[in-house]
Amino acid sequence: ILNILQLNLKKTQNIYELQEAGAQGVCRTHYVISEDPKANHITVTKFKDLSHCQERIMKDVGLAYTERCHECTERIKSLIETATYNYIMKPASAGVLIAEATVEEVHQFSPFNEIHGAAQMEAKQTLAFVEIEKTPVAPIKADYLARGSLQYEFATEILQTPIHLMKISDAPAQIIEILKHLVANNVDMVHEDAPLKFVQLIQLLRVSTLENIEAIWAQFKNEPVHRRWLLDALPSVGTPVIVKFIKEKFLAGELTLPEFIQALVVALQMVTADLETMQLTASLAMHEKISTIPALREVVMLGYGSMIARHCVAVPTCSSELLKPIHDIAAEATSKNDIPEITLALKVLGNAGHPASLKPIMKLLPGLRTAATSLPLRVQVDAILALRNIAKKEPKLVQPVALQLVLDRALHPEVRMVACIVLFEAKPSVALVSSLAGALKTETNMHVVSFAYSHIKSLTRITAPDMAAVAGAANVAIKLMSRKLDRLSFRFSRALQLDFYHTSLMVGAAGSACMINDAATILPRAVVAKARAYLAGAAADVLEIGVRTEGIQEALLKSPAADESVDRITKIKRTLRALTNWKDLPNNQPLASAYIKLLGQEVAFIKIDKTIIEEAIPIVSGTKPRELLKAALKALQEGIALQYAKPLLAAEVRRILPTAVGLPMEFSLYTAAVAAASVNVKATITPPLPEEIETMTLEQLKKTDIQLQAEARPSIALQTFAVMGVNTALIQAAVMARGKIRTIAPGKVTARADILKGYYKVEALPVEVPEHIAALSFETLAVVRNIEEPSAERTVPLVSELAVQNSQTSAEYMSSENSDEVPMRAPAPFDKTLCLAVPYIEIKGCVEVHSHNAAFIRNTPLFYIIGQHSARVTVARAEGPAVERLELEVQVGPRAAERLLKQISLIDEETAEGKAFLLKLKGILETEDKNRNSSESSSSSRGSSSRSSSSSSSRSSSSSSSSESRSRVTKTATIMEAFGKFHKDRYLAPHGDSKKVGSGSSGSSFERIQKQAKFLGNSGSPVFAVIARAVRVDHKLLGYQLAAYFDKPTARVQIVVSSIAENDNLKICVDGAVLSKHKMTAKLAWGPECQQYAVTAKAEAGVLGEFPAARLELEWERLPITVTT
Repeated sequence: ILNILQLNLKKTQNIYELQEAGAQGVCRTHYVISEDPKANHITVTKFKDLSHCQERIMKDVGLAYTERCHECTERIKSLIETATYNYIMKPASAGVLIAEATVEEVHQFSPFNEIHGAAQMEAKQTLAFVEIEKTPVAPIKADYLARGSLQYEFATEILQTPIHLMKISDAPAQIIEILKHLVANNVDMVHEDAPLKFVQLIQLLRVSTLENIEAIWAQFKNEPVHRRWLLDALPSVGTPVIVKFIKEKFLAGELTLPEFIQALVVALQMVTADLETMQLTASLAMHEKISTIPALREVVMLGYGSMIARHCVAVPTCSSELLKPIHDIAAEATSKNDIPEITLALKVLGNAGHPASLKPIMKLLPGLRTAATSLPLRVQVDAILALRNIAKKEPKLVQPVALQLVLDRALHPEVRMVACIVLFEAKPSVALVSSLAGALKTETNMHVVSFAYSHIKSLTRITAPDMAAVAGAANVAIKLMSRKLDRLSFRFSRALQLDFYHTSLMVGAAGSACMINDAATILPRAVVAKARAYLAGAAADVLEIGVRTEGIQEALLKSPAADESVDRITKIKRTLRALTNWKDLPNNQPLASAYIKLLGQEVAFIKIDKTIIEEAIPIVSGTKPRELLKAALKALQEGIALQYAKPLLAAEVRRILPTAVGLPMEFSLYTAAVAAASVNVKATITPPLPEEIETMTLEQLKKTDIQLQAEARPSIALQTFAVMGVNTALIQAAVMARGKIRTIAPGKVTARADILKGYYKVEALPVEVPEHIAALSFETLAVVRNIEEPSAERTVPLVSELAVQNSQTSAEYMSSENSDEVPMRAPAPFDKTLCLAVPYIEIKGCVEVHSHNAAFIRNTPLFYIIGQHSARVTVARAEGPAVERLELEVQVGPRAAERLLKQISLIDEETAEGKAFLLKLKGILETEDKNRNSSESSSSSRGSSSRSSSSSSSRSSSSSSSSESRSRVTKTATIMEAFGKFHKDRYLAPHGDSKKVGSGSSGSSFERIQKQAKFLGNSGSPVFAVIARAVRVDHKLLGYQLAAYFDKPTARVQIVVSSIAENDNLKICVDGAVLSKHKMTAKLAWGPECQQYAVTAKAEAGVLGEFPAARLELEWERLPITVTT
């Protein structure tokens, strides 16, 4: 009420603008004052633009790691907020009397451009003067607190989720009830409402005290299934109580190390980042038990850095004192030359991204401080990468530092290229990018030139609004650089950036990849890949993965592989030899390292060094793995039955805003999923394994026959809620979009491995499937809930099915606001059923689709989403003989021919039978050619002249293999000339003899080998055979078989795939031979007796100058119409 009655009136102006403080913050406000002499009153109208506030009062959850894309919302808005106040004032003896005060607040939101339609929430309140009582109101005698302003203060809004309204009377009892429900109903398969129940469990845990959680833990900690559900839910609660609980239980030895790490990683990212929680996390990092486990300490330290980043988003004036412990650790580690500690400190500072860390980081940057040049290269790289999150907040501070590093030719090329990445992420101006382009003209290191040029060129194609200025600068800079740089090979370092952004939908995605190579080795020094997403005016770095091979690189540089005088093939051989001799690698640095970032925060990194390898070898080859193997084999023979469920709160994004009427409203997005699986496995091993498995010899293992039976029923349920409306602990009134997905994929297989006989078999057996193996639904509705009757919620679909049954009623409703408009008729829902029967196995799959949207109101993306949509997938037995099982058999060795169900033979073209078959096939192909040519002629006559020439070209290219071969070789020779005369003169004959060289040298020898034996199966048995078939009740053979033959003297391999069905001579033949160390030829043919279509490939390796080269030729005798048209 005080907020409504707040006025800032000016006597000298009737229309003016000011920044006015109110419940929602300090916002832009317009006043219009008008006087009505006839009615003897003054009207004051106040307009508040809530989208333009200096200090907007709001509460964000789950948005700390997102960036606001200001450029995305300059012209297109997804959220419009405004409030209009109207006052009627009448003169009175003591001054002015407010006769009426009215406020109307409107919030309009759409995930897309709001001009194409949006969801609206209106809040109205009216105060009217009634009378003046002569009896004075006695003030209440109490202590009044000074609030300071009218600004709204958040209390318990964060504890109430908007997707349901729970009456919490006894939180511990309700937690136990839901926990038991989740455990009991997610055993064999996941329950449809399991995700919603999991969110309810999290909400109840949020309002519970530490004592309540302790009591529940004590009750269920010895029950494995209940324990897992609790440990999955507690980290998502996000309250300081949970961090304290997890810490105490680990220190008390009640949590295993994997349980603690899993819970802590999630909890540190979800917990509210206040001063109390940060102090708790800092004390946890310094605890003696945590310090003795390096991996655990890294998790805590990285989480502490992320917590500082989130705190500074909520409190922009956050103190740099929060980072003092990390600065001290970095300084102390530098003085002691403790490289692992320096690396960890830099990663923590990189997560925090506070500008106050710039100075400590610069002390570790090469070129800027002389002490930093003595640090290892990986530390210098980590110091530069730590600037990236700082660059998002203060790009002007980072840009000159990054540019100076890029231009410093005394630095290592990798350092300069990493600095180039940071420079462009800091969104440099045209002047800076042009300066870089100018410096590259005289750059001598081609890796740096290639990397910077490819990065600038890829930026010229960027369409994302937040990178528009950088794209413009890149377009200017690229004109200053030589186009010859386009021809640099991929052995040089490169950067690539691609993106897509749809302006009207305000949706986009971007991806970048950077590969830093080394001139002396074949392995890249570093690879970094990142994915970025845009939605509704926000942007976020979703995922980033980086891998470095610095230690391996330095070891290779010290090996003979680094000798520049040797050829490339020798380098590769020496490189492989150096990698196998890992014991000679250095002890003082990692051989390789990798890291992963989620939403711009590094959550984990790993280093692989010689010490880790030496420690891992005894673990793998010691007694413990043998004991585990023995226990696993024993359990398999007895039979294993597992039931496992894993819940996940995948997304919780909320923005809570105060309204003029005093109730909070919010925009929120929730996504929760639960995966469950039941697995039954049993193995039969003949003869039984010896008691001491380590005494088992290879010969004994070869005589073992292993049979395995397994049945599994994996299932997943996912629910997503998008809500806009009022959310309090007493009432909820909102517009909601609700999506559900549930999938069940049962399977049953048996497998057998007879190692002695070389026989392996897998069978897929029939299994009982549910009515729908997958179901998806999405609906939009309005919902109202009251705490007095939480189970009696009222929901109204935004597009009612009733509107379809009575379209006239719908039209009258839609046009009620303006009777002059033409009534709109809601179309009938879209219902479609698509079915597909899989041949041979007699299984029919159907997809039922139902959709009813609001596009009849407005043809925009939002109205296509509004409504009810569903899809269901069913799998059932089709008409025909039932299938008993599906089989896949593999036979290796001399018994392969015995396993073939149908004798394999190929037509010999020289026999009378073969000539008759080819004559019949030729007639079929000629008919096909006539149909193709007539089709092309008719289409070209209807098209343009360009289309006619295209059709003519298509016909000529398929005329005969000989003409194609000549055309192909001529084109190849023309292309080869571009590589230089050395290669042409040395390896190609003159143009007139090109056919002889291109076709005769390798082709004739391969044809000679084929003539010696058309089919290798006539003179030998297959090396192995594979049979895939469906076993039906009518015993009809259906399936395919593969036989592979090998002729060692000619190094020839022949593979034949044929149908096992009667009267089906369709075959696929692959015939290849290694003609020399540098040449090989292969032919793929298919069709009846492998005579209908054929493609031949010839590959040759050599050198071009000092570099390795390869030549690949393809020629075809005939291709299917679907390929050539």
